[in-house]
Amino acid sequence: MGNNKNQLVVAAIENGTVIDHIPAEKTYQVVNLLQLEKMETPVTIGYNLPSKKIGKKGIIKVANKFFTDEEINRLSVVAPNIGLSIIKDYEIVEKKTVKTPDTLKGIVKCNNPKCITNNEPMATVFHTVDAALGVIRCHYCDKEQQLGKVELCK
Repeated sequence: MGNNKNQLVVAAIENGTVIDHIPAEKTYQVVNLLQLEKMETPVTIGYNLPSKKIGKKGIIKVANKFFTDEEINRLSVVAPNIGLSIIKDYEIVEKKTVKTPDTLKGIVKCNNPKCITNNEPMATVFHTVDAALGVIRCHYCDKEQQLGKVELCK
């Protein structure tokens, strides 16, 4: 980087989505949740970039892709305070924030070893109990978990 304070650390995109303010250690979990490795369009990942808000951050730029609210809200499991910018013709046309959905299907593993989802080939289902505190409850065994301590389904 030169002396220009306006210089971008990660190149701009013409159209697509920018996912910003990802805690650095969560960057690759976001990549996995959105299945970005399967994308056909360019994906730029910035990792351990300086951030005044959170110290070190990740940023992901996905060209020519506009995520659904459902896809975006899945990110709340790993990074509840990230921001998304929708880019068209190199300009931000919309900003979105992630919010925890009422129901999470097939995203989080139940930490109860006796839960049916850990013993049968079926998708997990969790209901949000308290989005602000990050508390979810398993639909099948009623076990509550903290979003910050969950294991993602593979």
